[in-house]
Amino acid sequence: MNRLLKAQALTVMLSVSVLCQSGQLAPAVREFVKVQASVVVLRHVRIIDGTGAPPRLDQALVIEAGKIRSVADASTVAAPAGATIVDLDGYTVIPGLVGMHEHMYYPAPGGQPAMYPEHANSFPRLYLAGGVTTIRTAGSVEPYTDLELKRAIDEGKMAGPKMNVTGPYLEGVGSFTPQMHELKDADDARRTVDYWIAEGAKSFKAYMHITPDELAAAVKTAHEHGIKVTGHLCSIGFQEAAAIGIDDLEHGLVVDTEFYSGKKPGLCPNAQAADREMADKLEISSPEVQAMIRDLVSHHVAITSTLPVFETFVPGRAPLDRRVLDAMAPETRIAYLTRRAAISDGAAASFWPKLFKKELEFEREFARAGGLLLAGLDPTGFGGVIAGFGDQREVELLVEAGFTPVEAIQVATSNGAKFLGQIDQIGTIEAGKAADLVVIHGDPSSNIKDLEKVEIVFKDGIGYDSEKLIDSVKGLVGWR
Repeated sequence: MNRLLKAQALTVMLSVSVLCQSGQLAPAVREFVKVQASVVVLRHVRIIDGTGAPPRLDQALVIEAGKIRSVADASTVAAPAGATIVDLDGYTVIPGLVGMHEHMYYPAPGGQPAMYPEHANSFPRLYLAGGVTTIRTAGSVEPYTDLELKRAIDEGKMAGPKMNVTGPYLEGVGSFTPQMHELKDADDARRTVDYWIAEGAKSFKAYMHITPDELAAAVKTAHEHGIKVTGHLCSIGFQEAAAIGIDDLEHGLVVDTEFYSGKKPGLCPNAQAADREMADKLEISSPEVQAMIRDLVSHHVAITSTLPVFETFVPGRAPLDRRVLDAMAPETRIAYLTRRAAISDGAAASFWPKLFKKELEFEREFARAGGLLLAGLDPTGFGGVIAGFGDQREVELLVEAGFTPVEAIQVATSNGAKFLGQIDQIGTIEAGKAADLVVIHGDPSSNIKDLEKVEIVFKDGIGYDSEKLIDSVKGLVGWR
């Protein structure tokens, strides 16, 4: 850490000069900058490059003009004249995480109907602080706000990740929140997709009560514009959605109702009854589930893992992370802890321990069968899953599911970049790509919990101070 601090003194002086001259970052963003210069060398660092390759030790990574200029053995690299050098012995650098089920909202505590206030202040900073440099907002309750947040971040007026904005939820009749428009029919689905593509949406998410006709219309219209559609489905099973042409399915087996004995075509069954039956009776090794996996793979349908949100439903399971509790407003913290205690009190009757274990097994099987597994956190449920921190937890849970740490990091980086069609720009540590990098004190390849020890997050070559970003929004989650 001393070496980091020594480098920082020179870096801050260079940063202020460069940024003031360029005018690229607003003062409100500049206060979070820790490392910024025309050329930066990260030296004596362990690199996990996001490709699935083994870690490379004692490397030197050169950043120039916002991009990775080179990566090589430290002993072979002479620092360019005038470069800022940051010695990182004992540190690891990984690619910036590519979060594929992210939202800019969080559940408000208490009351009906359920409401999800936009977190335009805290969440952009928390994503970036957690090492998430690119996100897909997998469903929006305030799409105009998300589009404006993206513009402000891109223009250097706000600190936050690169945003791929998903349009408003494509929901059918039966929405549980008034923040979602209920589609009237297939024509309404087409109009909605066309409108929001014109406004700047880069993807769409079908939701629980959408009908097969509405989904087909949405997918066809989106594909005509080169736009992908994902879905958190209930009325439609995974294999039916794959036949319709959906590109991605959120959450995994937990929400696939096609195996429920009481399922009726085009209708969403009782979720608790379906989940309980799945927990009690469905086996991942069964011919039915294995056939579904093969069908998804053959249709090139990705699955987005969102293990952190499901972990909160398992009695006593989600860690009581001090960082997460400190981020919450007092009312939000009380509401979360109260609900968490109630779930623990009902442990004897809960089917979630079995169901969660099956979800872990399903995701491992899907990836081993050649499926493209993506990573996200989904900051919904009853709370407790928070931007940035939840993305780190997702990678830890993938390791619990049976992935190696290096494989889990690949899922959370290059796999997302591939799905977004941005693998030539982000997702791995390679010369010529954007310098979107996470500096971690420790070695997540041997201890995945070290992933939580983020100190600096580079986005386009500018290094942000993770601790400062987190401190700036303490007590705000649940409010804004």
